[in-house]
Amino acid sequence: MIELSLCVSCSFQVLILLLAANGAPVLATLVLGKRWAWSVDFGYTLRDNKRLLGDSKTWRGVCSGILITATVAMLFDLHLIIGAVFGMLTMLGDCVSSFIKRRLGYSPSSHARGLDTVPESLLPTLFLKQQLGLGLTDILLLVLVFFLFEEFISPVLYQWHIRNRPY
Repeated sequence: MIELSLCVSCSFQVLILLLAANGAPVLATLVLGKRWAWSVDFGYTLRDNKRLLGDSKTWRGVCSGILITATVAMLFDLHLIIGAVFGMLTMLGDCVSSFIKRRLGYSPSSHARGLDTVPESLLPTLFLKQQLGLGLTDILLLVLVFFLFEEFISPVLYQWHIRNRPY
């Protein structure tokens, strides 16, 4: 029973890390506006005449996601490096989903249910499962909870004018 309690505690911490990494770029935009919002893909277009990622993926967002996640990780007594790598992998997962959405013809910042949350939650939890004390079941539940959280909380954040879109 004690192991299950520790597992729940680890899963809660990881969920908070996912929310921190995902929310940091949004907060950075609220605070900084368009300042330092350089596109990750530098405007690069592939042969299909579509942007690699799009304007919504910025270096400011990536850096804020890494820095905020590293800071939050330290609040949970996780090593700074674990938090930074977690943030980096979350941002990488977000960029992967943007790349796939561009290839599938979705417009920048459009909603693709599942594709918007699964890569950014699965990548860090899979790669850091040992360091975070997670099992496969924990990872699958975290991905599901993160998906549901984004589906139900994002519209509220939109109504509060924290997000630009209800997804």
